[in-house]
Amino acid sequence: MIEHDALSATREAYDAAAPVYAQRFRDELRDRPLDRAMLGAFAEVVSASGDGQVADLGCGPGHITAYLDELGLAAFGVDTSSAMIELARQAYPDLRFDVGSMAALNIADATLGGVLSRWSVIHTPPQEVPVIFAEFHRVLAPGGYLLVGFSASDDPSHPTQVFDHAVAPAYRWSPDHFAATLRKSGLAEVARMVREPQPTDRRQFKEIHLLARKG
Repeated sequence: MIEHDALSATREAYDAAAPVYAQRFRDELRDRPLDRAMLGAFAEVVSASGDGQVADLGCGPGHITAYLDELGLAAFGVDTSSAMIELARQAYPDLRFDVGSMAALNIADATLGGVLSRWSVIHTPPQEVPVIFAEFHRVLAPGGYLLVGFSASDDPSHPTQVFDHAVAPAYRWSPDHFAATLRKSGLAEVARMVREPQPTDRRQFKEIHLLARKG
């Protein structure tokens, strides 16, 4: 497992925040029909492409992994925070959850039909993100799909932008730059959804859901 300061700091922060985080986000999909739609589309294309497993990378307390399971996918979760994984195992004992790093996954080459990365790469320093994308590419089978969620930066001329995430330092990305970085890793964009911020959102950031495919 690759260790570095950002990973260690993120792990420690999420370990400390795990109970509060799990309680706050347990029902997050209930009022987010567009998110459910993207997850449903992801499940449909993955199912149509084969019977491979799906990894929810940065799964937190496991609620989205459980939703993927409800959609009929053979889903399991991976997170760097052992406290998050313990909560996920308690809440969903019939599902698999592993402690691990996205930079060095304990998953065999070309074995997954899908990878979900929902706001899990945002804490990775931008210069290290290509390592993460290379891992996504490695573990996906040919034709496998990636669905990744992140917050968009305000200025397209700046590829990334730091923001004050409540748990750990994080980065917003220019969607086009993010897609180009994926493409360099062999993951071609298929579709994207842009969700405008709602008046009640604490941060007025556009949210991006980007679907990509391994050739």
